[in-house]
Amino acid sequence: MKKILWTAFIVVTFFALTAVSASAEELETVRVGLRYGSTALFSANLENAEGSGYEFGYYEDGDFTSLGWTDERTISMTAAGDIYMSTSGTYSAAPPSGGFRHMGAWHVELDGFRDFEEAQEAAWEQGGYPAWIDWEYVVRVGCYDSRSEAEDAAADLDGYAVQSSSTGVMVTVTKTTDVIFEFDCSGILDLGVLPDGQGGEPVTWFKGYRYAGGFSYPRVTGGNLSVVNMVSLEDYVKGVIPSEMSGSWPLEALKAQAVCARTYACRTSKHTAYNIDVCATSDCQVYNGRSQASTASDQAVDETAGEKLYYDGYLVQDPVYHSSNGGATEDCVNVWGTAKGYLQGKEDPYEARISIPNYTWSVTYSASELSWILQQKGYDVGTVKNVYVSEYTPMGNVKKVIFEGTGGTKTVTGDTCRTIFYSSTYNKSVKSLRFSINGGGPVSGGSVYVNSSGDSLSSLDGVAVISGGGKITSLDGGAVSVISSSGTSTVSAGGSTARPSSAGTDSFTITGTGSGHNVGMSQYGAKAMAEACYDYLEILEFYYTDIEIY
Repeated sequence: MKKILWTAFIVVTFFALTAVSASAEELETVRVGLRYGSTALFSANLENAEGSGYEFGYYEDGDFTSLGWTDERTISMTAAGDIYMSTSGTYSAAPPSGGFRHMGAWHVELDGFRDFEEAQEAAWEQGGYPAWIDWEYVVRVGCYDSRSEAEDAAADLDGYAVQSSSTGVMVTVTKTTDVIFEFDCSGILDLGVLPDGQGGEPVTWFKGYRYAGGFSYPRVTGGNLSVVNMVSLEDYVKGVIPSEMSGSWPLEALKAQAVCARTYACRTSKHTAYNIDVCATSDCQVYNGRSQASTASDQAVDETAGEKLYYDGYLVQDPVYHSSNGGATEDCVNVWGTAKGYLQGKEDPYEARISIPNYTWSVTYSASELSWILQQKGYDVGTVKNVYVSEYTPMGNVKKVIFEGTGGTKTVTGDTCRTIFYSSTYNKSVKSLRFSINGGGPVSGGSVYVNSSGDSLSSLDGVAVISGGGKITSLDGGAVSVISSSGTSTVSAGGSTARPSSAGTDSFTITGTGSGHNVGMSQYGAKAMAEACYDYLEILEFYYTDIEIY
Protein backbone atom coordinates (compact mmCIF):
# COMPACT_ATOMS: atom_id res chain seq x y z
CA MET A 1 0.00 0.00 0.00
CA LYS A 2 1.46 3.35 -1.00
CA LYS A 3 2.19 6.09 1.43
CA ILE A 4 -0.27 9.00 1.02
CA LEU A 5 -1.09 12.37 2.49
CA TRP A 6 -4.81 12.50 3.18
CA THR A 7 -6.19 16.01 2.93
CA ALA A 8 -9.79 15.39 1.90
CA PHE A 9 -11.16 16.21 5.30
CA ILE A 10 -10.67 19.59 7.00
CA VAL A 11 -11.73 20.18 10.56
CA VAL A 12 -13.12 23.66 11.12
CA THR A 13 -13.19 24.87 14.69
CA PHE A 14 -16.74 25.12 16.02
CA PHE A 15 -17.98 28.61 16.60
CA ALA A 16 -17.82 29.95 20.14
CA LEU A 17 -20.41 32.66 19.58
CA THR A 18 -24.04 32.32 20.63
CA ALA A 19 -25.12 32.75 17.02
CA VAL A 20 -23.26 31.55 13.94
CA SER A 21 -23.21 33.66 10.79
CA ALA A 22 -24.70 32.20 7.63
CA SER A 23 -21.52 33.29 5.83
CA ALA A 24 -19.27 31.48 8.30
CA GLU A 25 -16.88 28.82 7.05
CA GLU A 26 -18.49 25.40 6.56
CA LEU A 27 -17.72 22.49 8.85
CA GLU A 28 -16.48 19.62 6.70
CA THR A 29 -15.24 17.07 9.22
CA VAL A 30 -16.85 16.14 12.51
CA ARG A 31 -14.85 14.78 15.46
CA VAL A 32 -17.23 12.29 17.05
CA GLY A 33 -16.29 11.02 20.50
CA LEU A 34 -17.04 7.29 20.55
CA ARG A 35 -15.14 6.71 23.80
CA TYR A 36 -13.73 9.46 26.03
CA GLY A 37 -13.57 10.55 29.65
CA SER A 38 -14.92 7.80 31.89
CA THR A 39 -15.57 5.56 28.86
CA ALA A 40 -12.00 5.76 27.49
CA LEU A 41 -10.41 2.39 26.75
CA PHE A 42 -7.12 0.76 27.66
CA SER A 43 -7.18 -0.97 24.28
CA ALA A 44 -9.34 -0.34 21.20
CA ASN A 45 -9.43 -2.56 18.15
CA LEU A 46 -10.42 -1.93 14.52
CA GLU A 47 -11.37 -4.28 11.72
CA ASN A 48 -11.32 -3.08 8.13
CA ALA A 49 -14.73 -4.00 6.67
CA GLU A 50 -14.26 -2.94 3.04
CA GLY A 51 -10.56 -3.02 2.20
CA SER A 52 -7.35 -4.14 3.84
CA GLY A 53 -4.78 -2.25 5.85
CA TYR A 54 -4.39 1.14 7.49
CA GLU A 55 -2.34 4.31 7.38
CA PHE A 56 -0.72 5.44 10.65
CA GLY A 57 -0.21 9.13 11.26
CA TYR A 58 -1.76 12.09 13.01
CA TYR A 59 -4.40 14.79 12.54
CA GLU A 60 -3.22 18.36 12.85
CA ASP A 61 -5.39 21.36 11.96
CA GLY A 62 -7.70 18.95 10.19
CA ASP A 63 -5.10 17.40 7.88
CA PHE A 64 -4.08 13.77 8.15
CA THR A 65 -0.34 13.23 7.82
CA SER A 66 0.70 9.68 7.01
CA LEU A 67 3.71 8.24 8.84
CA GLY A 68 3.47 4.57 7.91
CA TRP A 69 1.14 1.73 7.01
CA THR A 70 0.26 -1.90 7.49
CA ASP A 71 -1.58 -4.47 5.41
CA GLU A 72 -3.07 -6.08 8.51
CA ARG A 73 -6.88 -6.06 8.58
CA THR A 74 -7.42 -6.26 12.36
CA ILE A 75 -5.34 -4.04 14.63
CA SER A 76 -5.48 -2.88 18.25
CA MET A 77 -4.35 0.43 19.72
CA THR A 78 -3.28 0.05 23.37
CA ALA A 79 -1.91 2.37 26.03
CA ALA A 80 1.85 1.83 26.02
CA GLY A 81 3.51 0.45 29.13
CA ASP A 82 3.06 -2.94 30.74
CA ILE A 83 0.49 -4.82 28.66
CA TYR A 84 -1.01 -8.19 29.55
CA MET A 85 -2.80 -10.32 26.98
CA SER A 86 -5.18 -13.02 28.21
CA THR A 87 -5.58 -16.40 26.53
CA SER A 88 -8.66 -14.99 24.78
CA GLY A 89 -6.60 -12.14 23.30
CA THR A 90 -7.87 -9.33 25.52
CA TYR A 91 -5.34 -6.64 26.54
CA SER A 92 -5.23 -5.21 30.07
CA ALA A 93 -2.98 -3.12 32.32
CA ALA A 94 -2.89 -5.76 35.06
CA PRO A 95 -2.42 -9.54 34.97
CA PRO A 96 -5.76 -11.25 34.29
CA SER A 97 -6.85 -14.39 36.08
CA GLY A 98 -5.70 -17.50 34.28
CA GLY A 99 -2.98 -17.62 31.66
CA PHE A 100 -1.57 -14.53 29.98
CA ARG A 101 1.36 -13.17 27.98
CA HIS A 102 3.23 -10.09 29.15
CA MET A 103 4.53 -7.28 26.97
CA GLY A 104 7.01 -5.29 29.04
CA ALA A 105 7.50 -1.54 28.78
CA TRP A 106 11.27 -1.71 28.04
CA HIS A 107 12.75 -1.93 24.52
CA VAL A 108 15.95 -1.64 22.57
CA GLU A 109 15.91 1.46 20.38
CA LEU A 110 17.82 2.02 17.14
CA ASP A 111 17.74 5.50 15.57
CA GLY A 112 18.95 7.43 12.54
CA PHE A 113 16.25 6.50 10.00
CA ARG A 114 15.13 8.96 7.34
CA ASP A 115 11.67 7.59 6.62
CA PHE A 116 9.21 4.81 7.34
CA GLU A 117 10.48 2.51 4.58
CA GLU A 118 14.01 2.60 5.96
CA ALA A 119 12.80 2.01 9.53
CA GLN A 120 10.50 -0.79 8.39
CA GLU A 121 13.31 -2.60 6.57
CA ALA A 122 15.60 -2.38 9.61
CA ALA A 123 12.78 -3.57 11.84
CA TRP A 124 12.30 -6.68 9.71
CA GLU A 125 16.02 -7.40 9.87
CA GLN A 126 16.21 -6.99 13.67
CA GLY A 127 12.90 -8.62 14.57
CA GLY A 128 11.46 -5.35 15.82
CA TYR A 129 8.94 -2.75 14.68
CA PRO A 130 9.03 0.83 13.35
CA ALA A 131 8.05 3.68 15.65
CA TRP A 132 7.59 7.42 15.46
CA ILE A 133 8.83 8.96 18.69
CA ASP A 134 8.98 12.72 19.24
CA TRP A 135 8.90 13.50 15.50
CA GLU A 136 11.60 10.96 14.54
CA TYR A 137 11.56 7.49 12.99
CA VAL A 138 13.21 4.83 15.13
CA VAL A 139 13.14 1.05 15.41
CA ARG A 140 12.27 -0.66 18.66
CA VAL A 141 13.03 -4.28 19.42
CA GLY A 142 11.50 -6.43 22.13
CA CYS A 143 9.10 -5.78 25.02
CA TYR A 144 11.25 -6.51 28.08
CA ASP A 145 10.19 -6.69 31.71
CA SER A 146 13.11 -4.65 33.02
CA ARG A 147 15.74 -2.12 32.07
CA SER A 148 18.56 -4.58 32.70
CA GLU A 149 17.08 -7.06 30.23
CA ALA A 150 16.76 -4.30 27.62
CA GLU A 151 20.33 -3.14 28.26
CA ASP A 152 21.68 -6.67 27.80
CA ALA A 153 19.84 -6.94 24.48
CA ALA A 154 20.95 -3.44 23.46
CA ALA A 155 24.59 -4.40 23.79
CA ASP A 156 24.15 -7.06 21.13
CA LEU A 157 22.15 -4.79 18.78
CA ASP A 158 24.29 -1.65 19.13
CA GLY A 159 21.30 0.26 20.48
CA TYR A 160 20.19 1.58 23.86
CA ALA A 161 17.48 0.72 26.37
CA VAL A 162 14.32 2.87 26.41
CA GLN A 163 10.98 2.70 28.17
CA SER A 164 7.59 3.46 26.61
CA SER A 165 6.25 6.69 28.07
CA SER A 166 2.89 7.46 29.66
CA THR A 167 1.70 9.18 26.47
CA GLY A 168 2.64 6.40 24.03
CA VAL A 169 0.32 4.16 22.02
CA MET A 170 1.20 0.65 20.86
CA VAL A 171 -0.35 -0.86 17.72
CA THR A 172 -0.54 -4.65 17.57
CA VAL A 173 -2.16 -7.28 15.40
CA THR A 174 -5.37 -7.94 17.34
CA LYS A 175 -5.25 -10.86 19.79
CA THR A 176 -1.47 -11.20 19.44
CA THR A 177 1.65 -9.68 20.97
CA ASP A 178 2.97 -8.76 17.51
CA VAL A 179 3.75 -5.03 17.64
CA ILE A 180 3.58 -3.29 14.25
CA PHE A 181 3.92 0.38 15.22
CA GLU A 182 4.42 2.67 18.21
CA PHE A 183 3.49 6.35 18.37
CA ASP A 184 4.49 8.92 20.99
CA CYS A 185 4.62 12.70 20.64
CA SER A 186 4.46 13.49 24.35
CA GLY A 187 0.72 14.17 24.13
CA ILE A 188 1.17 17.09 21.72
CA LEU A 189 -0.07 15.05 18.76
CA ASP A 190 -2.42 12.06 18.86
CA LEU A 191 -2.15 8.84 16.89
CA GLY A 192 -4.40 8.83 13.84
CA VAL A 193 -5.46 5.74 11.89
CA LEU A 194 -6.96 5.86 8.41
CA PRO A 195 -8.41 2.65 6.93
CA ASP A 196 -7.57 1.80 3.32
CA GLY A 197 -10.79 1.49 1.30
CA GLN A 198 -8.94 -0.10 -1.64
CA GLY A 199 -10.38 2.36 -4.13
CA GLY A 200 -13.70 2.90 -2.33
CA GLU A 201 -14.88 4.68 0.79
CA PRO A 202 -13.33 2.99 3.85
CA VAL A 203 -15.72 1.40 6.34
CA THR A 204 -14.37 0.01 9.61
CA TRP A 205 -15.77 -2.10 12.43
CA PHE A 206 -15.43 -0.78 15.98
CA LYS A 207 -17.33 -2.27 18.92
CA GLY A 208 -20.00 -3.87 16.74
CA TYR A 209 -20.68 -0.80 14.54
CA ARG A 210 -19.40 0.13 11.09
CA TYR A 211 -17.91 3.61 10.66
CA ALA A 212 -16.87 5.75 7.73
CA GLY A 213 -13.77 7.94 7.91
CA GLY A 214 -10.71 7.66 10.11
CA PHE A 215 -9.92 7.54 13.83
CA SER A 216 -7.87 9.46 16.35
CA TYR A 217 -6.64 8.15 19.72
CA PRO A 218 -5.90 10.92 22.23
CA ARG A 219 -4.34 9.57 25.40
CA VAL A 220 -4.57 11.30 28.74
CA THR A 221 -1.09 11.12 30.27
CA GLY A 222 -0.83 7.82 32.09
CA GLY A 223 -4.46 7.04 31.31
CA ASN A 224 -6.60 5.32 28.72
CA LEU A 225 -7.29 6.10 25.08
CA SER A 226 -10.14 8.16 23.72
CA VAL A 227 -11.57 6.92 20.43
CA VAL A 228 -12.62 9.69 18.04
CA ASN A 229 -14.22 9.03 14.65
CA MET A 230 -12.96 11.62 12.13
CA VAL A 231 -15.80 11.68 9.62
CA SER A 232 -17.15 14.02 6.94
CA LEU A 233 -20.20 16.07 7.89
CA GLU A 234 -22.46 14.31 5.38
CA ASP A 235 -21.32 10.83 6.48
CA TYR A 236 -21.88 11.87 10.08
CA VAL A 237 -25.46 12.90 9.27
CA LYS A 238 -25.96 9.57 7.46
CA GLY A 239 -25.02 7.87 10.72
CA VAL A 240 -27.36 10.00 12.81
CA ILE A 241 -30.57 9.76 10.76
CA PRO A 242 -31.34 6.02 11.14
CA SER A 243 -30.20 6.14 14.77
CA GLU A 244 -32.55 8.99 15.67
CA MET A 245 -35.45 8.17 13.30
CA SER A 246 -36.38 4.85 11.72
CA GLY A 247 -34.90 4.49 8.26
CA SER A 248 -38.22 3.07 7.08
CA TRP A 249 -40.13 6.29 7.77
CA PRO A 250 -41.34 8.55 4.93
CA LEU A 251 -38.57 10.28 2.99
CA GLU A 252 -39.79 13.81 3.80
CA ALA A 253 -39.63 13.12 7.54
CA LEU A 254 -36.10 11.75 7.14
CA LYS A 255 -35.10 14.84 5.17
CA ALA A 256 -36.41 17.10 7.95
CA GLN A 257 -34.36 15.09 10.44
CA ALA A 258 -31.28 15.36 8.21
CA VAL A 259 -31.46 19.17 8.15
CA CYS A 260 -31.82 19.26 11.95
CA ALA A 261 -28.94 16.82 12.48
CA ARG A 262 -26.64 18.70 10.13
CA THR A 263 -27.45 22.00 11.81
CA TYR A 264 -26.80 20.51 15.24
CA ALA A 265 -23.37 19.24 14.19
CA CYS A 266 -22.39 22.76 13.08
CA ARG A 267 -23.50 24.46 16.28
CA THR A 268 -21.29 25.37 19.23
CA SER A 269 -19.64 22.26 20.64
CA LYS A 270 -20.70 20.87 24.01
CA HIS A 271 -17.50 18.88 24.50
CA THR A 272 -14.57 21.20 23.91
CA ALA A 273 -12.92 19.92 27.10
CA TYR A 274 -12.44 16.57 25.35
CA ASN A 275 -11.37 18.11 22.03
CA ILE A 276 -14.36 16.63 20.21
CA ASP A 277 -17.26 18.26 18.44
CA VAL A 278 -20.06 15.88 19.39
CA CYS A 279 -20.48 12.63 21.27
CA ALA A 280 -22.24 9.56 19.89
CA THR A 281 -25.04 9.39 22.47
CA SER A 282 -28.37 11.12 23.08
CA ASP A 283 -26.47 13.78 25.04
CA CYS A 284 -25.79 15.13 21.54
CA GLN A 285 -27.27 12.98 18.77
CA VAL A 286 -27.27 9.18 18.65
CA TYR A 287 -24.67 8.11 16.09
CA ASN A 288 -23.94 4.50 15.18
CA GLY A 289 -21.97 5.05 12.02
CA ARG A 290 -23.04 3.19 8.89
CA SER A 291 -24.54 0.21 10.73
CA GLN A 292 -28.22 1.18 10.51
CA ALA A 293 -28.21 3.19 7.30
CA SER A 294 -31.01 2.52 4.81
CA THR A 295 -31.41 3.51 1.19
CA ALA A 296 -34.03 6.05 2.25
CA SER A 297 -31.97 7.55 5.08
CA ASP A 298 -28.95 7.98 2.80
CA GLN A 299 -31.20 9.48 0.12
CA ALA A 300 -32.58 11.98 2.64
CA VAL A 301 -29.04 13.18 3.40
CA ASP A 302 -28.03 13.35 -0.25
CA GLU A 303 -31.15 15.28 -1.28
CA THR A 304 -30.62 17.88 1.46
CA ALA A 305 -26.82 18.03 1.18
CA GLY A 306 -25.45 21.07 2.95
CA GLU A 307 -28.86 22.40 3.99
CA LYS A 308 -29.22 23.83 7.50
CA LEU A 309 -31.61 25.94 9.56
CA TYR A 310 -31.13 29.69 9.84
CA TYR A 311 -32.93 32.34 11.89
CA ASP A 312 -32.51 36.05 11.31
CA GLY A 313 -29.55 35.32 9.03
CA TYR A 314 -27.67 33.15 11.52
CA LEU A 315 -27.24 29.43 11.90
CA VAL A 316 -29.75 28.10 14.41
CA GLN A 317 -27.87 27.28 17.58
CA ASP A 318 -30.38 24.84 19.07
CA PRO A 319 -32.17 22.81 16.39
CA VAL A 320 -33.61 20.59 19.10
CA TYR A 321 -36.15 17.85 18.54
CA HIS A 322 -37.94 15.19 20.55
CA SER A 323 -39.90 12.00 20.03
CA SER A 324 -43.45 13.34 20.49
CA ASN A 325 -45.05 16.33 22.19
CA GLY A 326 -48.36 14.84 23.32
CA GLY A 327 -50.42 17.57 21.66
CA ALA A 328 -48.38 20.77 21.78
CA THR A 329 -44.77 21.94 21.61
CA GLU A 330 -43.50 24.52 24.10
CA ASP A 331 -41.70 27.85 24.24
CA CYS A 332 -38.02 27.31 24.94
CA VAL A 333 -38.12 29.92 27.73
CA ASN A 334 -40.67 27.85 29.68
CA VAL A 335 -38.49 24.74 29.49
CA TRP A 336 -34.87 25.93 29.69
CA GLY A 337 -35.26 29.53 30.81
CA THR A 338 -33.91 31.21 27.67
CA ALA A 339 -36.13 32.62 24.95
CA LYS A 340 -35.29 31.76 21.34
CA GLY A 341 -37.44 33.20 18.59
CA TYR A 342 -37.43 30.02 16.51
CA LEU A 343 -38.44 27.77 19.44
CA GLN A 344 -41.99 28.84 20.18
CA GLY A 345 -44.72 26.50 21.36
CA LYS A 346 -47.77 25.70 19.30
CA GLU A 347 -50.62 23.23 19.30
CA ASP A 348 -49.81 20.17 17.21
CA PRO A 349 -52.77 18.64 15.35
CA TYR A 350 -50.66 16.08 13.47
CA GLU A 351 -49.54 13.56 16.09
CA ALA A 352 -53.12 12.53 16.79
CA ARG A 353 -53.50 11.39 13.18
CA ILE A 354 -51.15 8.42 13.54
CA SER A 355 -50.55 5.61 16.01
CA ILE A 356 -47.59 6.36 18.27
CA PRO A 357 -46.22 3.60 20.55
CA ASN A 358 -46.71 4.32 24.26
CA TYR A 359 -48.16 7.73 23.42
CA THR A 360 -50.25 7.74 26.60
CA TRP A 361 -48.40 6.62 29.71
CA SER A 362 -48.75 6.41 33.45
CA VAL A 363 -46.28 5.93 36.30
CA THR A 364 -46.86 5.64 40.05
CA TYR A 365 -44.44 6.67 42.78
CA SER A 366 -44.76 5.87 46.45
CA ALA A 367 -44.04 8.67 48.91
CA SER A 368 -40.90 6.88 50.04
CA GLU A 369 -39.64 6.53 46.46
CA LEU A 370 -40.14 10.20 45.74
CA SER A 371 -38.55 11.19 49.05
CA TRP A 372 -35.43 9.19 48.18
CA ILE A 373 -35.26 10.45 44.58
CA LEU A 374 -35.53 14.07 45.69
CA GLN A 375 -32.87 13.57 48.35
CA GLN A 376 -30.45 12.08 45.80
CA LYS A 377 -30.95 15.08 43.53
CA GLY A 378 -30.44 17.71 46.20
CA TYR A 379 -34.12 18.54 46.72
CA ASP A 380 -34.57 16.98 50.17
CA VAL A 381 -38.00 17.79 51.65
CA GLY A 382 -38.05 14.99 54.18
CA THR A 383 -40.90 12.54 53.71
CA VAL A 384 -43.00 13.65 50.74
CA LYS A 385 -46.59 14.42 51.71
CA ASN A 386 -47.86 16.23 48.66
CA VAL A 387 -46.92 16.69 45.00
CA TYR A 388 -48.86 18.71 42.48
CA VAL A 389 -48.65 20.78 39.32
CA SER A 390 -49.04 24.39 40.39
CA GLU A 391 -48.84 26.00 36.95
CA TYR A 392 -49.38 25.06 33.31
CA THR A 393 -48.26 27.01 30.23
CA PRO A 394 -50.80 28.43 27.74
CA MET A 395 -49.99 25.36 25.59
CA GLY A 396 -51.12 23.03 28.38
CA ASN A 397 -47.66 21.76 29.30
CA VAL A 398 -46.37 21.63 32.86
CA LYS A 399 -44.49 24.74 33.96
CA LYS A 400 -44.16 24.32 37.72
CA VAL A 401 -44.36 21.40 40.20
CA ILE A 402 -44.39 21.70 44.00
CA PHE A 403 -43.18 19.03 46.42
CA GLU A 404 -44.21 19.34 50.06
CA GLY A 405 -42.82 17.19 52.81
CA THR A 406 -42.05 16.95 56.50
CA GLY A 407 -38.81 18.86 55.93
CA GLY A 408 -40.07 21.68 53.79
CA THR A 409 -41.29 22.63 50.33
CA LYS A 410 -39.46 22.68 46.99
CA THR A 411 -40.65 24.15 43.71
CA VAL A 412 -39.18 23.09 40.36
CA THR A 413 -39.81 24.66 36.98
CA GLY A 414 -39.23 24.00 33.31
CA ASP A 415 -37.69 20.75 32.13
CA THR A 416 -36.80 19.85 35.72
CA CYS A 417 -40.52 19.16 36.19
CA ARG A 418 -39.90 16.13 33.99
CA THR A 419 -36.31 15.12 34.68
CA ILE A 420 -36.52 15.29 38.47
CA PHE A 421 -38.72 12.19 38.47
CA TYR A 422 -36.15 10.05 36.65
CA SER A 423 -34.64 7.21 38.68
CA SER A 424 -32.50 4.38 37.32
CA THR A 425 -32.77 2.71 40.72
CA TYR A 426 -36.56 2.41 40.48
CA ASN A 427 -36.57 2.32 36.67
CA LYS A 428 -39.17 5.06 36.59
CA SER A 429 -39.48 8.36 34.75
CA VAL A 430 -41.91 11.02 33.59
CA LYS A 431 -41.69 10.97 29.80
CA SER A 432 -42.77 14.46 28.82
CA LEU A 433 -43.90 17.84 30.11
CA ARG A 434 -47.52 17.11 29.30
CA PHE A 435 -48.94 15.40 32.39
CA SER A 436 -51.15 15.61 35.46
CA ILE A 437 -50.65 14.22 38.96
CA ASN A 438 -53.34 12.23 40.78
CA GLY A 439 -52.81 11.77 44.50
CA GLY A 440 -51.76 15.27 45.46
CA GLY A 441 -53.10 18.75 45.08
CA PRO A 442 -52.68 22.37 46.07
CA VAL A 443 -52.60 22.90 49.80
CA SER A 444 -55.55 24.91 51.15
CA GLY A 445 -54.61 24.75 54.81
CA GLY A 446 -51.59 23.85 56.89
CA SER A 447 -50.23 23.20 60.34
CA VAL A 448 -51.87 24.58 63.49
CA TYR A 449 -50.07 27.62 64.87
CA VAL A 450 -50.66 29.62 68.08
CA ASN A 451 -51.67 33.11 66.96
CA SER A 452 -48.74 34.41 64.85
CA SER A 453 -45.90 32.93 66.88
CA GLY A 454 -44.61 30.78 64.01
CA ASP A 455 -44.47 27.71 66.30
CA SER A 456 -46.69 24.81 65.30
CA LEU A 457 -48.32 22.63 67.97
CA SER A 458 -46.92 19.15 68.51
CA SER A 459 -50.38 17.83 69.44
CA LEU A 460 -53.99 19.00 69.47
CA ASP A 461 -54.69 17.16 72.77
CA GLY A 462 -55.98 19.61 75.36
CA VAL A 463 -56.18 22.52 72.95
CA ALA A 464 -59.35 24.55 73.38
CA VAL A 465 -61.09 26.55 70.69
CA ILE A 466 -63.79 29.17 70.95
CA SER A 467 -66.64 29.06 68.46
CA GLY A 468 -68.33 32.09 66.98
CA GLY A 469 -71.11 31.71 69.56
CA GLY A 470 -68.66 31.75 72.46
CA LYS A 471 -68.73 28.01 73.17
CA ILE A 472 -65.42 26.56 74.40
CA THR A 473 -64.53 23.06 73.09
CA SER A 474 -61.45 20.91 73.84
CA LEU A 475 -59.83 19.00 70.93
CA ASP A 476 -58.90 15.34 71.19
CA GLY A 477 -55.70 15.35 69.09
CA GLY A 478 -57.28 14.52 65.74
CA ALA A 479 -57.73 16.69 62.68
CA VAL A 480 -59.89 19.76 62.66
CA SER A 481 -61.43 22.07 60.05
CA VAL A 482 -60.41 25.70 60.15
CA ILE A 483 -61.26 28.83 58.16
CA SER A 484 -58.42 30.88 56.74
CA SER A 485 -57.94 33.39 53.96
CA SER A 486 -57.67 30.41 51.63
CA GLY A 487 -61.03 28.96 52.70
CA THR A 488 -61.89 25.88 54.75
CA SER A 489 -59.28 23.15 55.12
CA THR A 490 -58.48 20.20 57.31
CA VAL A 491 -55.35 20.45 59.42
CA SER A 492 -53.55 18.51 62.11
CA ALA A 493 -50.70 19.31 64.49
CA GLY A 494 -47.03 18.58 64.05
CA GLY A 495 -46.52 20.06 60.57
CA SER A 496 -48.77 17.68 58.61
CA THR A 497 -49.94 19.03 55.28
CA ALA A 498 -53.56 19.14 54.29
CA ARG A 499 -54.73 17.14 51.29
CA PRO A 500 -57.88 17.04 49.23
CA SER A 501 -60.23 14.35 50.48
CA SER A 502 -59.70 12.38 47.22
CA ALA A 503 -55.92 12.32 47.54
CA GLY A 504 -54.00 9.19 48.45
CA THR A 505 -51.74 9.26 51.47
CA ASP A 506 -48.67 7.43 50.18
CA SER A 507 -48.62 7.30 46.38
CA PHE A 508 -48.84 9.61 43.40
CA THR A 509 -49.80 8.58 39.87
CA ILE A 510 -48.59 10.73 37.00
CA THR A 511 -50.41 10.36 33.69
CA GLY A 512 -49.40 12.04 30.46
CA THR A 513 -48.86 11.96 26.72
CA GLY A 514 -45.81 12.32 24.51
CA SER A 515 -42.10 11.71 25.08
CA GLY A 516 -39.34 14.29 25.43
CA HIS A 517 -38.82 17.93 26.34
CA ASN A 518 -41.56 19.25 24.00
CA VAL A 519 -39.29 21.86 22.37
CA GLY A 520 -38.72 22.06 18.61
CA MET A 521 -39.60 19.34 16.13
CA SER A 522 -41.67 16.32 17.09
CA GLN A 523 -40.21 13.34 15.25
CA TYR A 524 -43.53 11.49 15.24
CA GLY A 525 -45.20 14.74 14.26
CA ALA A 526 -42.82 14.95 11.30
CA LYS A 527 -43.77 11.40 10.36
CA ALA A 528 -47.47 12.27 10.57
CA MET A 529 -46.99 15.38 8.43
CA ALA A 530 -45.00 13.43 5.83
CA GLU A 531 -47.73 10.81 5.66
CA ALA A 532 -50.19 13.68 5.08
CA CYS A 533 -48.11 14.72 2.04
CA TYR A 534 -46.29 17.69 3.59
CA ASP A 535 -42.69 18.09 2.41
CA TYR A 536 -39.67 18.52 4.67
CA LEU A 537 -39.63 22.31 4.25
CA GLU A 538 -43.22 22.55 5.46
CA ILE A 539 -42.46 20.24 8.37
CA LEU A 540 -39.51 22.34 9.50
CA GLU A 541 -41.36 25.60 9.02
CA PHE A 542 -44.20 24.32 11.20
CA TYR A 543 -42.05 23.22 14.14
CA TYR A 544 -39.49 26.06 13.99
CA THR A 545 -40.81 29.62 13.86
CA ASP A 546 -39.62 32.07 11.18
CA ILE A 547 -36.67 29.94 10.05
CA GLU A 548 -35.07 29.64 6.63
CA ILE A 549 -33.53 26.51 5.12
CA TYR A 550 -30.58 26.71 2.73
